[in-house]
Amino acid sequence: MRSQHDGQQAMNAQSWVDLKQDADTGIEVIRAHFEGHAYDPHWHDSYLIGFTEQGVQQFHCRRALLSSVAGQTFFLEPGDIHDGHAPTPGGFTYSTLYLEPAWLEKALPALFEQAPVDCLPGVPRTQPDDPGLLPCIVNALQALRDGEPRMVRDAALDALLERISRSLHWRQRLPGDPQIPSVALRARDYLHAHFHQNIGLDELARVCGVDRFRLSRAFKAAFGIAPHGYLIQLRLVRARRLLALGTAPADVASDLGFADQSHLGRWFRRANGLTPGAYRSLCTKLQDR
Repeated sequence: MRSQHDGQQAMNAQSWVDLKQDADTGIEVIRAHFEGHAYDPHWHDSYLIGFTEQGVQQFHCRRALLSSVAGQTFFLEPGDIHDGHAPTPGGFTYSTLYLEPAWLEKALPALFEQAPVDCLPGVPRTQPDDPGLLPCIVNALQALRDGEPRMVRDAALDALLERISRSLHWRQRLPGDPQIPSVALRARDYLHAHFHQNIGLDELARVCGVDRFRLSRAFKAAFGIAPHGYLIQLRLVRARRLLALGTAPADVASDLGFADQSHLGRWFRRANGLTPGAYRSLCTKLQDR
């Protein structure tokens, strides 16, 4: 069996994050506890599925304020912007699986006789109404966290996949959404292509053929986040990937257009609840440098 990476990092006296990465699937298993403000609005390029173990987890997602209590599940798509806050004393504890889209897209067609061509699995509800989902999540979390033999882990993940396949829908993999204004789509595509550069609003507005104020309004209305926030999130998603591969935080900051390592660190911690060095160490067992 291939090795697993695991460990725990304390954020402060009240908050901590425990992370383990499955070497065979790339799935991350995270268990964390936060009190007060947990993290700023951000997104991931993975599917997140988990449950609240203790307390009340409050978060904004898909333009709604949601509360998750002990025993309640949650399921987010890549790109779902969300934050986190503990509104009650004692904070909240949760466990989550970060499912790689490539892994999920490869595994799901086996559960469908005719998987649609050029489609992505979509999550219709952030808080699924399925009592049978929780034990499947718990079993998968436990199998990966405990480093069970590969066949045991595969069986637990298969059971989870079978359960979530009942509620998933397929959505077209399209370059643009006809419901989103073209100016917002052009801006988004430009940010994706140039996220490592020091892009200004005026430059982005010129590319889109509008003034910066109209651009900002259209972009935030379409994606729920301002252009500069979207740019930061693109960089943070890439930073997470590079850090997990063992790239030093200073090199990540330089490669992705952050002013310096401390600038990366401030944004990364606000979105993920731990420092880049701590995340890299948990994923790779390499010491920060």
